[in-house]
Amino acid sequence: MASLSPPNPALPVRSISLPSRLHPNSVKVEAQLTKLKSWDSSANPLKAETIQTGLTKLAELFNSIQDLVHSPLTQQAFHPHHSSQVDEAIEGSVGLLDVCGTVRDLFMAMKEHVQGMQSLLRRRGARDSSIESSILAYVSFRKKTKKEIAKSIRTLKRTETNVNGSYRRSTVVEAQQSYVIEVINEARAIAISIFRSLVSFLSMPEVERDAGGWSMISKLTRVGMLASDKGQKTFNEVGNVDVALCSIQGQVRKKDAKVDVQEVQRRLEKLDECTNGFNANLDCIF
Repeated sequence: MASLSPPNPALPVRSISLPSRLHPNSVKVEAQLTKLKSWDSSANPLKAETIQTGLTKLAELFNSIQDLVHSPLTQQAFHPHHSSQVDEAIEGSVGLLDVCGTVRDLFMAMKEHVQGMQSLLRRRGARDSSIESSILAYVSFRKKTKKEIAKSIRTLKRTETNVNGSYRRSTVVEAQQSYVIEVINEARAIAISIFRSLVSFLSMPEVERDAGGWSMISKLTRVGMLASDKGQKTFNEVGNVDVALCSIQGQVRKKDAKVDVQEVQRRLEKLDECTNGFNANLDCIF
């Protein structure tokens, strides 16, 4: 993966060096932080595989930091009246756990909807009335997702503000203690960037709905986007399914129209694979 700028230039990502005498794991933590700083979040839309790679590395970093914080050497370095500094830094990650839990629940619900539509298409085809009902239920779920994502974005912004404040406060403690506090804050800063990309992936595409259902997507479908490779370049897996389902809704109303069921199933299968991957990643963090 090419080395790029830090995930979010607005965050004060520092170059830190943990003394090896604090814990042998400090070298491992530094290496993991370095890899995550080069994590590529610039693509649009961001691929599922890229986000999943970031989540995997983030889970590994969190585990290493946990070992570092709870090691006897680190505990000894913090006097009782300074332990609150570490507790405060860790508590600042509660917002990330809230976002993680929300996104995990949304992916699990999405998986249920996707698998339900896959089953209906296999058993009854695209012209059965139950298919349209299932699609409408999915559309309703996507509206709920948008609201939950908006809440998660606000939580991430609050957490980002807390990270900036924690960086300033960490300078008042002794240098040896600030190393641990800074690595926690830096991990949080990187985690915010990764989770921001994750919620963006889940909320795509930005679709303005009209009385008919899918205004922008309908225009794309009418110009043949469902059968075109251009669709892959425009949307991620979530958006590709939106386009496919819009196509079904439009074609079902035309009694003599054909529906590319295989293409729809392919996109649903791809999204199902994504939800499996994301759920596995989030389980390692939550």
